This record gives sequence, structure tokens and C-alpha cells, in this order.
Amino acid sequence: MDSNRQQKVGKLFQEELAEAFRKWAVEEFPGNILSVTEVKVTPDLSGAKIYVSIFPAARKAEIMAAIKENTPLFRGILSRGAAKKMRITPELIFILDNSLDEIDKIDKALRGEGNNPIL
Repeated sequence: MDSNRQQKVGKLFQEELAEAFRKWAVEEFPGNILSVTEVKVTPDLSGAKIYVSIFPAARKAEIMAAIKENTPLFRGILSRGAAKKMRITPELIFILDNSLDEIDKIDKALRGEGNNPIL
């Protein structure tokens, strides 16, 4: 279970990165929506796993590669936003969140639209 400090830092990072992704995606990948679904911070606050959801999913591999390539940019944005609350900015690890894809797959299966209809 995460401590209150981890939860607060995670929420702060989620808010800061959501805004940064919104602006960045408009310039770099117009027509795509990037959202930060979850942030998990290590107990010592030295690292953070950032779960990113991408819609539509057609270019998700390309977009994730660009996000990982621009990790120093996003870390800099976090360091400026959280400068008064933290001494150091954690290392960021970006992970693709496929939960929306799974939900869509289940929904299609329930409606009988997929390759493997249920019932």
C-alpha cells in the first residue's frame, strides 16, 4: 500500500503530466488523445511508473516511442512544476496502459461483434 506522500506525489505528477501531454500531443500527434491513467511512485520517491493511455490506438507504438524519447522533456516539466514540493525529480518510466483496449474487446465480445462472440 502506498504512503500518503507517495499518493500525493503521484497525483501531482498525474496532473502535471496530463497537461503536458495535452499540449505536446496537439503539436506532435494531432487527433490523438493521451491521458495519464495512473502514476505509481517508489517508496523512496526516486522513481515513478507513468501509465499512459492513447486513443485512437492505431499509432500507439509510434507515440509511446516518442514519449520515451522525450522523457527528459517531461522530467524537466515535472521538476519545474514540483520544485517547491520535492528536492529531486524521480526517474520516469512510461508504460502503455492497454486497459481501454481490453474494455473495448470485452464490449465487442459481449455484443457479438468480435471474432469470438460469447453466447
